[in-house]
Amino acid sequence: MNIALIGFMGTGKSSVGRKLAERIGYKFVDLDQEIVEYEGLEIPQIFATAGEDYFREVETEVTKKIASKDKQVIATGGGVVLKEENLEALRSNGTLVLLTATSEEILKRTSHDGNRPLLEVDDPLAKIEQLLAERKDKYDCTPYQIDTTGLSLLEVVDEIIEQLEL
Repeated sequence: MNIALIGFMGTGKSSVGRKLAERIGYKFVDLDQEIVEYEGLEIPQIFATAGEDYFREVETEVTKKIASKDKQVIATGGGVVLKEENLEALRSNGTLVLLTATSEEILKRTSHDGNRPLLEVDDPLAKIEQLLAERKDKYDCTPYQIDTTGLSLLEVVDEIIEQLEL
């Protein structure tokens, strides 16, 4: 069984995933990093040269490959929920946990990260709020949900362990 962390960018999926994997003795896998290795390009380069649609196709391919393995904590990209087949692949051998945060907290966490092509706009807070609204129904696909705003890394990990009864 795997644990797949889903949620918008900046909600803590990678940081929490690393610590959770360490605590429960699972392997940590960052899907975005797997995509970078698979393509040989950083994500902003993939978006710039091939576009978001191509990126989403590669994301699905890599998601299916990773999801078929076992005993992993998988940190997904924020847009993995945009394709139902990604969620089906992740659910087929695991449990989904949604990490959330306020739009202001997301902006604070992502503002110094140049690796966020979707936020390269004049008003990133408005873009975050727009994307969160568009994806709300997609993210709301699991009973396991944790708002990471104001919580420490260890508090989030403890909450996941408690919710999943690990």
